[in-house]
Amino acid sequence: MRVVFAGTPQPAVPTLQALIDSDEHQVVGVITRPDTVAGRGRTAVRSPIGRLADAHALEVLTPAKMSDPEVAEALSRWNADLGVVVAYGGLIPPAVLGALPYGWINLHFSLLPAWRGAAPVQAALAAGDEITGASVFALEAGLDTGPVFGTFTERIQDADTAGELLDRLADAGAVFTRNVVDGIAADELSPVPQDADGVSYAHKITVADAQVKWNLPSHLINRAIRAHTPAPGAWTQLDEVRIKLGPVLVADHHELVNGSVAPKDLAPGQISAGKKAVYVGTASGAVQLGWVQPPGKKPLAAADWARGARLTGEEHFA
Repeated sequence: MRVVFAGTPQPAVPTLQALIDSDEHQVVGVITRPDTVAGRGRTAVRSPIGRLADAHALEVLTPAKMSDPEVAEALSRWNADLGVVVAYGGLIPPAVLGALPYGWINLHFSLLPAWRGAAPVQAALAAGDEITGASVFALEAGLDTGPVFGTFTERIQDADTAGELLDRLADAGAVFTRNVVDGIAADELSPVPQDADGVSYAHKITVADAQVKWNLPSHLINRAIRAHTPAPGAWTQLDEVRIKLGPVLVADHHELVNGSVAPKDLAPGQISAGKKAVYVGTASGAVQLGWVQPPGKKPLAAADWARGARLTGEEHFA
């Protein structure tokens, strides 16, 4: 197979690498999102997929939109058979979907039809799912609605963050996607339509979504913080100052957690700082903070942060 790859962030890198390393297939071109601008010098920053493609001397397109004429021209010039998409970050219009003999396939990090959309890993964690996985499906005009070539499952661990879970899915998905491409090339695979039942959607995560809502029960706060770690990062406010928080532990009344005793009857958002641990009240008991990151500083163990902040015991997160 002559393969075009479309992807942008780090979770797409293992699949592109697996296809580059394949003896049976040739990556003839790569499409990724335009370079971003960052830092005081406003330096152009290449996407992780762009950097990997550059390292292997592959031709890279960075169109503003997939409908740009340069995309159609490149697909024709590359004489590609199949397109492979992993977390590209943009819509692929019908004209481009129909431009390749074998169409386009997509590695999506959920067990379709569950969690169609932009943030399936975060949605699975926030919902308390015990099992997730990934699907390779044929792209069509609908949002993640195409027939599925295959899936694999992954158990969600109690302490998983979105970053940790996505890393595992990306690594396993790379091998799985390469095997699907093998099966398509050998005419051994046919996609199966998605089940009409069990459809759910995972909307794009915003910074506002990541604000901790202390009036929720502790187990939901735990899930939400893990779902937003590392990006965009769970956060809360103390005296109008925005503070990022790492994953927390759920603590029942007077339960020993890391050698300290969880306080009783904290109001939602109320902070209780001891020598070894910092607790915050929720709608159903306390959570013990892990790390805390004040603006412009590195993450600190919660107890170290509390000592430096000189908390009085009257403070509340908002």
